[in-house]
Amino acid sequence: MSPDDLQRLRDAVRDVPDFPKPGILFKDITPILGDGALFRIAIGALAEAAGAGKPDKIAGIDARGFILGGAVAHELGLGFVPIRKKGKLPWQCEAVSYALEYGEAVVEVHIDAVKRGERVVLIDDLLATGGTAAAAGQLLQLLGGELIGTLFLIELGFLEGRKKLGAAPVQALMTF
Repeated sequence: MSPDDLQRLRDAVRDVPDFPKPGILFKDITPILGDGALFRIAIGALAEAAGAGKPDKIAGIDARGFILGGAVAHELGLGFVPIRKKGKLPWQCEAVSYALEYGEAVVEVHIDAVKRGERVVLIDDLLATGGTAAAAGQLLQLLGGELIGTLFLIELGFLEGRKKLGAAPVQALMTF
């Protein structure tokens, strides 16, 4: 991705103050998703990074990770693994819970979504504190998958979320 393309992506990220609660500055990627050229740039850069590790599958975290991860999986001709919030998948699931600043959350994946030894890249839109991505990575490993990388469109570096992630490489297209 060229420096100009990266700047175009950065410029398109919209700041929404006090969402979802007071004191939080939400990084809204819908302007990128809504612009075909910018969406193509973002998916192309994520696909290039994901493809370098020669994965067998791409996993995405509910919900914006579905948009990005699904598009990357399509681009690379790979299967897609949805990691969802508890109670949203219709079949037998493995689950991992993780702490939030205000409680606990649970993510799930179908028990047959990843076969033992499959190489998986995990994709989400934003890395903040790292709890959701860490739990998603644990899920993939519980199924016997090899997490070979975790990719994000945006990282909020000041929150140091990558410290919660395992040994697999972590990459973000943009850091704020």
